[in-house]
Amino acid sequence: MSRVVEKRLKLRRKDEVKEGTARINPKTAEFLGITDKLEVVLAGKKRYDFNVFMSEAVPTNEVWLNSEEMRRYGIADNTTATVRRPLQRAA
Repeated sequence: MSRVVEKRLKLRRKDEVKEGTARINPKTAEFLGITDKLEVVLAGKKRYDFNVFMSEAVPTNEVWLNSEEMRRYGIADNTTATVRRPLQRAA
């Protein structure tokens, strides 16, 4: 069984990011093993999945999300959260 690689990153509100999409640095995505989707975990309870768009403009310690979507989920700007490749869920 392989170990899940996860990292604590800052979530930033950005209006230019489309809803349902997260922008992440390609080097960070490679480290986490992320290719098409990522999972954001807040306080060990709330889990949100996003499609991935890789961008060199994003700092390695940040993930950019849509402002309106973060507001709807109750996530403040500059929140630290665990980011990882989505876990396989039982069907």
